[in-house]
Amino acid sequence: MMESSFTQADMAVIRRAYAKQILTLAGIVEDARLEAAFAAIARERFLGDPPWTISRGAGGYEPLPSQDPVVLYQDVLLALASHRGVNNGSPSLHAGWLHALSLREGESVAHMGAGTGYYTAIIAELVGESGHVTAVEFNPELAKAARENLADRPNVTVVEGDGAQWPREDVDAVYVNFSVERPAEAWIDHLKHDGRLIFPLGLPRSKPSPWGGTHAIHGAGLRVTLREKGLAVQWLNRAFFVCAEGELSIAGQERQALQAAFEGGGIEFVRSLIWRQVPPPGRCWFTGSGWALCYDEITP
Repeated sequence: MMESSFTQADMAVIRRAYAKQILTLAGIVEDARLEAAFAAIARERFLGDPPWTISRGAGGYEPLPSQDPVVLYQDVLLALASHRGVNNGSPSLHAGWLHALSLREGESVAHMGAGTGYYTAIIAELVGESGHVTAVEFNPELAKAARENLADRPNVTVVEGDGAQWPREDVDAVYVNFSVERPAEAWIDHLKHDGRLIFPLGLPRSKPSPWGGTHAIHGAGLRVTLREKGLAVQWLNRAFFVCAEGELSIAGQERQALQAAFEGGGIEFVRSLIWRQVPPPGRCWFTGSGWALCYDEITP
């Protein structure tokens, strides 16, 4: 049972302060809609009953000594399933990525790796009642929790399934919260014109992380936008998410080439994703089977 020394009115003020702090840490000068969305959602609803567990990265997990929800309004990772290395991720990182996703009222979004639904709820705030979010979660327990946590949001559908197989209809945006070695076909093929995809590209560690789960050893957040002349790419930042489960967890033949590309550096200069076409020779950071990440700009 959660008990707070702060009133509901106090907590509303705390959430507003938290939202402003998180956007500032993300380097966002102004995004009133995103700030309001972060301020509107009670993070404690999505973390289960205390005691809560904080992630210290390579230092492992430790319980928070306080059971007051006010302590949750920091830029910290909190465990959802510590034995699997699954967390409620860094608010400032997600604020930066959601700002880059530029969601508008009425848009349709597929959220892959929704966990218990905290960032799904923020996305649902951004697209509003006229929009829709399909939240996909592979783990049955987390999917059940997300379904319960988001039951009061008619603009959200929670799916227990493999993120490689969704979305199944065209959407305005795809938001992925697990690391993959290549984007799933559905994420690209079901983008509408000017649709945006944000996903963490990464390589898994050779063995599970000692603090739980398997995480990326190399990683980067990428935003992909479908333009008339191709797929434009923007590097967002370094990102080390827990790795995909299901179909996307299968090691591909390109792993060594992708590792070499990461170790060679320069992913921040990638500007385009070539999909099912022959990539330009000598112009690519990485070339895989049926896709490539290249340096050439895609004009709007």
